[in-house]
Amino acid sequence: MQQLEPALAEHLAGEVTTLATCWRVTRRDGVSQYFTDHDSDLAIGGDVYVARSGIVPSAVTSQAGLAVDNLELEGMLDSENITQEGLLSGLYDHAELEIFMVNYQAPDDGQLHVKSGWLGEVTLREGVFVVEVRGLSAALQQTIGEVYTPTCRAQLGDARCKKSLVSYTHSGTVDSVENEFTFYDAARGEAAGYFSYGNITFTTGANAGLTMEIRDFGNGRFSLFLPLPNAVEPGDAYLAVAGCDKRIETCAARFANAVNFRGEPHLPGNDRILETSATRSSS
Repeated sequence: MQQLEPALAEHLAGEVTTLATCWRVTRRDGVSQYFTDHDSDLAIGGDVYVARSGIVPSAVTSQAGLAVDNLELEGMLDSENITQEGLLSGLYDHAELEIFMVNYQAPDDGQLHVKSGWLGEVTLREGVFVVEVRGLSAALQQTIGEVYTPTCRAQLGDARCKKSLVSYTHSGTVDSVENEFTFYDAARGEAAGYFSYGNITFTTGANAGLTMEIRDFGNGRFSLFLPLPNAVEPGDAYLAVAGCDKRIETCAARFANAVNFRGEPHLPGNDRILETSATRSSS
């Protein structure tokens, strides 16, 4: 049970309340943003909760057991608060969220906690974003441990992969543009597939600071998994990191890192496990 500040408890016990809902979002880069559904900005504890964000929450429910009690937030994209570029670049992936209510006539009198959790799946459509909020109990639904896989379970360059990406990060500039997914750099001499499943970060132009995943690469042609939010122009500079398809052959040939491969490429598959003496003789 929450312990409320006496001033807020007295206000809640009154016949009429003046409450506003506030959201505190802490992104993965450590930046915190503050929003409220009040009709004007609120100063709370030295932070300003902006009212022009246009964020609307779904109903907040809590379960008595361990069932996941998620909700959704819907809001308008804007240039000052939550942008499409920030959402696509992953800044808000797994960001921490706290929702609480205050008396907007005396916002420093205390806070009524509503929900804590993390931001999950984000959907964008026509200038509006919808983001899932995962409650604290969602962590209890996570699978503990790993399964055997023929492909690597590490991410290229992480603590388990142990491979430095310095020599696999290459700079370049865009020569021409095909569409919002595809562009060219004729100066690239790497083999086909070298950057496939890697990342590209734009350092200049309208997409500066944005990182996207590369779907395919060949003959200087970059194709991305998702469309870029802003137009790419010839001359835009970028940094591209080599990709890894998580196969043992790629790990050994491209990165000389088979010793750190986190998969079981020689483990028999289900067909071999279910094979009987009859099927062996017929083959």
